[in-house]
Amino acid sequence: MGSGQVISSEPFDFQGKHVTVAGLGVSGVPAAKVLNGLGARVTVVNDGADERARAQAADLEALGVTVRLGDGDTLPEGTELIVTAPGWKPDKPLFTAAEQAGVPVWGDVELAWRLRGPDAADWLAVTGTNGKTTTVQMLASILKAAGLRTAAVGNIGVSLLDAVLGEEQYDVLAVELSSYQLHWAPSLRAHSAAVLNLAPDHLDWHGSMEAYAADKGRIYEGNRVACVYNADATEKPSTEDLVRAADVEKGCRAVGFTLGTPAPSQLGVVEGILVDRAFVENRQKNAQELAEVADVNPPAPHNIANALAAAALARAYGVPARAVRDGLRAFTPDAHRIAHVADVDGVAYVDDSKATNTHAAEASLAAYEPIVWIAGGLAKGATFDDLVAKSAKRLRGAVLIGADRALIREALARHAPEVPVVDLDRADTGAMRAAVREAQKLAHAGDTVLLAPACASMDMFANYNKRGDAFADAVRELGSADG
Repeated sequence: MGSGQVISSEPFDFQGKHVTVAGLGVSGVPAAKVLNGLGARVTVVNDGADERARAQAADLEALGVTVRLGDGDTLPEGTELIVTAPGWKPDKPLFTAAEQAGVPVWGDVELAWRLRGPDAADWLAVTGTNGKTTTVQMLASILKAAGLRTAAVGNIGVSLLDAVLGEEQYDVLAVELSSYQLHWAPSLRAHSAAVLNLAPDHLDWHGSMEAYAADKGRIYEGNRVACVYNADATEKPSTEDLVRAADVEKGCRAVGFTLGTPAPSQLGVVEGILVDRAFVENRQKNAQELAEVADVNPPAPHNIANALAAAALARAYGVPARAVRDGLRAFTPDAHRIAHVADVDGVAYVDDSKATNTHAAEASLAAYEPIVWIAGGLAKGATFDDLVAKSAKRLRGAVLIGADRALIREALARHAPEVPVVDLDRADTGAMRAAVREAQKLAHAGDTVLLAPACASMDMFANYNKRGDAFADAVRELGSADG
C-alpha cells in the first residue's frame, strides 16, 4: 500500500457558477435541485425527450433550471463544471468536449462528498462486482446494533445527497458504490472501504477489465483505518492488488477476509464461528469470536463472505463483537437473492434472480448440490464456459430460457454433456411457468431447483425483480397444484 497525505477536496463556491447536469433521473434531478439551491446557474442536458423526461424538465424549469432535451452530447457554452449521472459513459462527446475545455466532471457521489459539513459522518464504503447491496445492508444492521445512527446509502436506499444535506444526523454511513460512481468521484476519501470481488462486468462501459478494476480500486484511495480485501480471490488483478496500489493515510491497514482459517490481520471462519484476527490485541496469537455461521441469513458461502466483509468494516470503526452477532441476526436479505421460495415434493426451490452475471451465478451454484438450474436471458457479452466447467458436477439438469440461452446450451454441451438440458424457445408470459414445470420433471427429492440466470432479464421481463416474482408465482402454483 502506498502511503501519503490525504488529498482534501477543494471548496467549490457554486454561487453564480454555470454547472451542467448530465442526465435526468434518479441522480440528475436531485443534483440539479441542490445546485440550483446553492445559487448555481444550472443547465440539464438529457439524451431522451420522452414523456417522463418532459415532465421532469417542466418541474425543474419551474425552479429556474434550464433543461435541454434530446441532446446530451453538446457542451453548453460557459460550463464551468459538469455533474453527471453515473451511467453516462466516459467516451461520450460531452465529456470529450469538457476535457478539451478543462472543465471538471463530477458524479453525484463526488458532489455529495464535496458538500459534507465540518462534522459530517464518516463513510464506510463497499464495492465489488457482486454482493454490494447485501454487504452494505449487513453493515448498517451491525452499526445499528452498536447503537450508532446510520443508514445504507449510495447505490442503494437513501441517496447520498439526501444523507449529506438532510436534517437527520448520522454518526457513520454504510455506502454502496458502483464502478460508475467511483469513476466520477476523484476526491472521495472513506474512513475504511472494501472491494468484495472482481469479475468481468460492464466492460462495454469501462473499455477493459483493467479500467474496470482501476475504477473499483479508487474506493481505497485515502482510506484512514482499513482497506478490506478478499483473501480468497484468485482473479487478477485481485482485490489485494488494488489495496497495494492505493495511496492511503499513514497507519491504514490491509485487512483480509476468508472463508478459511484467518491469518493475522484477517477475519475468517473456524469450526462454524466467524472470528476476527485483525482488530484484537496480539493478533498473532489471539482471535475474537464474532458470530456463528448460522447467524448469517442465508448461510451460503458467498453470503458468509459478505458478512465477514461487513464485520471487518464495522470492527474497523470500533464496533464491539456482540454488535456484529446481533446485527447479522437482525438482517433480512432483499428479495430475489438466494431466497428459499418453497419445498415441493422434497425439492427446494430457490430464487436468485439477482444473479445477473456469471460471477454471481457461480457463487449461487456453489451453495447447493445437486441442482436443476434455470438460466438464460441477455448475456451482455458474457461467456459461460468457465461457469459451466466449475459447476458441472453439481448439476442434475438445466432448463434454459431467454434470448441468449444458446450460449449456455453450447457451454453445457462442451463441459457437461451428460447433463440433460431443456431448451425453452418461448418468451411469452407463461415461459417461466413452463420452465419451473420442466425443472420439476428433472428434479429428485433432495435436489434444489435454482433460478440463477447468469444473464440480465430485459429480454423477457422488466427487471430481475419481475423475473424472480414470476418464478416464485410458478413455484407456489406448483405447490398448490400438487398439494
